[in-house]
Amino acid sequence: MGMQMRADLVRWRMSGQPIARISVSDARGSTPREAGTFMLVTLTEQSGTIGGGDLEWNAIHQARRLLEHGGDALVQRISLGGNSGQCCGGEVWLNLDLPPADGLDAIMEQLDRQRRTQPLLLLFGAGHVGRALAHVLAPLPLRLAWCDSRPHEFGSTIPQGVEVHDDGAWERLVASAPAGSGALVLTQSHALDSVIVASILERGDFRYVGLIGSHTKRRRFEAGFRQIGLPEDRIAALVCPIGDRGVRDKRPAVIAALVAAEIVTRFLHPVQAGGHVNGDDTSP
Repeated sequence: MGMQMRADLVRWRMSGQPIARISVSDARGSTPREAGTFMLVTLTEQSGTIGGGDLEWNAIHQARRLLEHGGDALVQRISLGGNSGQCCGGEVWLNLDLPPADGLDAIMEQLDRQRRTQPLLLLFGAGHVGRALAHVLAPLPLRLAWCDSRPHEFGSTIPQGVEVHDDGAWERLVASAPAGSGALVLTQSHALDSVIVASILERGDFRYVGLIGSHTKRRRFEAGFRQIGLPEDRIAALVCPIGDRGVRDKRPAVIAALVAAEIVTRFLHPVQAGGHVNGDDTSP
């Protein structure tokens, strides 16, 4: 979302379009989005979301009136119940304003800062599943580095914000990844898979290490890892199969969707895994 908003903001500014901002300044109880969330609106487009539903629909309408007629910033307190069109039950405070040029610069800096602090996920392999995963993972709040030694396998369209390494230099990526990074390993070679996974497990500081394959493949890899002296706790940290939710469907798009869900729960929000997501889906 951040990369798309940044691209939209650059495009709108270059074309001279006036821009309004809708911010959630406070949120209490069950709400679609948290305090600090914001979206940008022009007379014809929008980028980001404050949670969808009537809340967002009405806010966009008011932001566009502000763009058309000007005026001071607006502050609104909205209870999400009763006649609001939504039954979340909480309350949100919205700020609607027209940021000046330096305010838009600050938004750009904020988006860049958020991007730099997002966790790094290494994706090794650009086959059918790798390509599907790249497109599904790209919109998530993470930095995705995609590696394969076969440049032609990445496809004609690289998702926005994805960092491509078509030299196959996986060693450099693993060595330079900060602690707390994640990795998905699904190359065209089981031997290469094994070497990459072993290298990551030897570091012992990745938050998530996933390997495509069956339980049989896992057992064979585990035996090899024990032979080279990897501790049992590090071997146990390996996730294989990936996206294993009991769904017997091997189509790349389905595998990618299941793995993306696993990345959210086990990599982006590991402490919350097994719990529930606050708020609700109130997309219009």
